[in-house]
Amino acid sequence: MTEMYEVIVVGGGAAGLSAALVLGRARRRTLVVDAGEPRNAPAAHMQGFLTRDGMPPAEFLAVGREEIARYGVELVRDRAVDAVREDGGFAVRLAGGREVRARHLVMATGLEDELPEVPGLAERWGRDVLHCPYCHGWEVRDQAFGVLATTPLSVHQALMVTQWSKDVTFFLHRVAERELSDDDLRRLAAAGVNVVPGAVAGLVVEDDRLTGVRLADGTVHAREVLFMAPRAVPRTDLLRRLGAELRDTPFGSYPVIDERGLTSVPGLWAAGNSSGFAEQVVNAASRGYRAGAAINGELLFADLDAALL
Repeated sequence: MTEMYEVIVVGGGAAGLSAALVLGRARRRTLVVDAGEPRNAPAAHMQGFLTRDGMPPAEFLAVGREEIARYGVELVRDRAVDAVREDGGFAVRLAGGREVRARHLVMATGLEDELPEVPGLAERWGRDVLHCPYCHGWEVRDQAFGVLATTPLSVHQALMVTQWSKDVTFFLHRVAERELSDDDLRRLAAAGVNVVPGAVAGLVVEDDRLTGVRLADGTVHAREVLFMAPRAVPRTDLLRRLGAELRDTPFGSYPVIDERGLTSVPGLWAAGNSSGFAEQVVNAASRGYRAGAAINGELLFADLDAALL
């Protein structure tokens, strides 16, 4: 049998749980489908979320799950593998074989970080190999920074991290210096960033701490922290299948949404990193809240209008 809900939320991170909290408090029968793969799982703490600064991500999610349960929101540990539009709503099939339906569907599946193939990088990810200075800069301030170029846009990251350390080395890796503009080079020089050409072959780790970056020619540059921008891979498969319009960006393809999070498909919503690359936890929670409130209004007025017929 197919179970019917008013809203299904796919993704149990900050955005999905926030949307579910609002909907549960609005007395909407809501289901959260959570595969348990949060993007920030490698990080020991999250920063920049007022009143939750420094909180471990796993603890944040555990508290969120407890909160939605108070309002009757159901959470299932499973993966949504297919979704279709059906009878003015949506039918969602889960990996475990369960099929559920709802009038509205929220996609809060986030994205995956695809790391460059540099030996040792993945093992240090979220520890002393980092991506966001707003998330981690304070904790590693004034240490010896390295920045690994993944595209010419990495110049921006190299310049940004100088707010947290004046000892910054920019490793061009597989980016040729000629790919940088004259303005890029002038700004790097003005910021005191040391630009190093040559491919990075690996990391030097001693006593479970990053101590250096090793180039292909064997040269080692002493560094304590390495920033790099991973390739963002949005989890938009279900959005594509449902016909949502997507927009291409330098950081992947994301759904076109209005200010509330509604996609081009009626009843289909996107929140958090499903809707954009730069949604930090606090922003994702805000996006989820906004979508949840908008969905409740849509359901309320749809039912009122139907009653008038």
